[in-house]
Amino acid sequence: MATRIVLGLGNPGPEYDDTRHNVGFVVVDRLAGRLGLTFWPDRRALVARAERGEDTWVLAKPTTYMNLSGRAARDLVEACEDEPELVVVCDDFHLDLGRLRFRRKGSAGGQNGLDSILELLGTREVPRLWLGIGDPGRVPWPDYVLKRFKRGEQEAAEEMVLRAADHLEDWLGHGDWDRLQNAANAPAA
Repeated sequence: MATRIVLGLGNPGPEYDDTRHNVGFVVVDRLAGRLGLTFWPDRRALVARAERGEDTWVLAKPTTYMNLSGRAARDLVEACEDEPELVVVCDDFHLDLGRLRFRRKGSAGGQNGLDSILELLGTREVPRLWLGIGDPGRVPWPDYVLKRFKRGEQEAAEEMVLRAADHLEDWLGHGDWDRLQNAANAPAA
């Protein structure tokens, strides 16, 4: 029996819909749609749950705003009777648009939501799936991450979201970290 949590990061509210910073929410929304799940408010997140055999699958989107995502992560982990397997899905402007990168542990890499999670869970051993949103260039990164993808970038962003959802759906079903890492870190076809 296992509880697997996919925690997509983003900011709540329509003003943040489709921004680069919210690609974690988009991935989790796509996954919920595929699985026929509906989100409900639960503490500091919107949560969708499914029972698959003896396993529990949880999809979640913090309602705390990005920089306080650790509060929602801690709530989700503490609500589990067993020790859950958690993966965080978040944006990374250090990666080219469309690129995925999975790591089982490490620093937050400047991602404030992930930094909050590492701090409040008290460990750097939090698996994460990074979604490349492209380099901000001369635009200050706090402004860049809150911008929407340009028309010419939307197809690459959507393909990345779908690949991420594919890999996470497979992970939910198999619980295999190596398989997730190999799939996510492989060059896009």
